[in-house]
Amino acid sequence: MLKRTTLFAAHQKLGAKLVDFGGWEMPVQYTSITEEHLAVRHAAGIFDISHMGEVTVSGAGAVAFLNSVLVNDIRKLTSGQGQYTLMCNERGGVIDDLYAYRISADVYFLIINASRIDDDVAWLKARAASFAGGEVNLTDASHHYAAVAVQGPKVRAFINQCLPGASSAVMAVNAVTDLKKNQIAGFNFENHNVLVGCTGYTGEDGFEIIGPDAAIQHLWDKILAAGAPFGIKPCGLGARDTLRTEVCYPLYGHELDEQTTPIEAGVGFFVSLDKGEFTGRSVLAEQKASGVTKKLVAFKMTDKSAPPRPHYPIWVNGASAGMVTSGTQSPSLNVGIGMGYIPSALAKVDTKIEIEIRGRRFAAVTVAKPIYKPGKG
Repeated sequence: MLKRTTLFAAHQKLGAKLVDFGGWEMPVQYTSITEEHLAVRHAAGIFDISHMGEVTVSGAGAVAFLNSVLVNDIRKLTSGQGQYTLMCNERGGVIDDLYAYRISADVYFLIINASRIDDDVAWLKARAASFAGGEVNLTDASHHYAAVAVQGPKVRAFINQCLPGASSAVMAVNAVTDLKKNQIAGFNFENHNVLVGCTGYTGEDGFEIIGPDAAIQHLWDKILAAGAPFGIKPCGLGARDTLRTEVCYPLYGHELDEQTTPIEAGVGFFVSLDKGEFTGRSVLAEQKASGVTKKLVAFKMTDKSAPPRPHYPIWVNGASAGMVTSGTQSPSLNVGIGMGYIPSALAKVDTKIEIEIRGRRFAAVTVAKPIYKPGKG
């Protein structure tokens, strides 16, 4: 039986095409992936992200504990700030990538991938059980929350209508639009408390709003109504995937897995080797010092072809060199694009490669990340 979010009826009412996504029945599109994608790039889009997981970590030992299991330095955060980070195993392989927010002095809020909730919670609980650096309270709060993401260059023109007034918790701001990138604050909405983070998975400006089911159901309708004059569209997983691929954001199970390290995946910037010991540190330190054998590259097709897709072979100089991890037709650029792993020696920008599509090889070239740089519409 597939799980359904609190917005399932809203998706049905809007005529969404629903698919199985990691055990959840989720909208892949409402009208077309291209139309929804371009709405986010030029106006605004709203996504149901209620399937994502939430974990609270609190107590006097919370900071030391999180710094022992996550690669970024949690001490950099003041209340109301968040950071992208990753959780690795002893081999440096990625268990999950996530967002960590500091809510107050000893309270942290983690947003984790839907497909990884059980694995992440089990890993964190096992580490917490053997942690001797102070009290740690760990709660899987995933079933307490629903969430939406509102993304696009016109979102700030109407979001204050939907969540009027100053913040009520976490950090003091006079309006939602006062939040800057990676900041989070609590707001009152129809007698509910919601958290609003200035983050997203599209490369565009926007917000992610987390709260109880009833609040998110009402906010979904309110945001669609307030955003209508600005061109907002409800958006599914299809557009979410094309948007994140254009800006080269990794997706767990594609660019990231337990056999791949953050260094190989090109997100080594988020690894703080100087903060002290953490799980996987020795492997990641060695890779940073000595280099890696494989690297994640971005590419554009230069031949006219069907869109590249995950698991398609990558060829370099007539030899099989790797595999596509994410691939699509870019609605913004109207060209096939993707990412994949190839040997580091071949991973320079402007390297000519070939993508094998349905038994035939088509020319492509490696490009700098991101493949597409979002503007302001």
